[in-house]
Amino acid sequence: MQKTVVLIKPDGLQRGLVGEIMHRFERKGLKLIGLKMVTMTDEMLDNWYSHHKEKDFFKELKKFMTWTPVVAMLWEGVEAIAAVRKVVGITKSREAEAGSVRGDFGMSGTQNIIHASDSLESAEKELGLIFNGDEIYDYKSDMDKLIYSEEEA
Repeated sequence: MQKTVVLIKPDGLQRGLVGEIMHRFERKGLKLIGLKMVTMTDEMLDNWYSHHKEKDFFKELKKFMTWTPVVAMLWEGVEAIAAVRKVVGITKSREAEAGSVRGDFGMSGTQNIIHASDSLESAEKELGLIFNGDEIYDYKSDMDKLIYSEEEA
């Protein structure tokens, strides 16, 4: 099973969207295996957004991401990264598909409510920045039989 990291950003937390967002992933059939609130540090953000470090907006991005804590989640499922990104929607919220988190709740390209790992490499990196081993739970769910065929599981 694939693991992927999701952050509900400060705007999503402030707007009271945490429960709704979690509910969407649960309805999709993903399994929550890690959950906590985190105050992002400069060091974490420098690592997390290393590909944006030299861009003009990086300082504002860091300010935004430290405005409040974020809600960090670790989800698991078959092809979880692609499934989560579909639920999340494209980065520019006002152009995101209706039915996606960003499409239903956002209008901004930068204050876009949620982050989701975009690759296996990103998911592994982000998992290491946010979660300790004892914060990840491996448990059997009887729902797996209803969500996946035997071949998929």
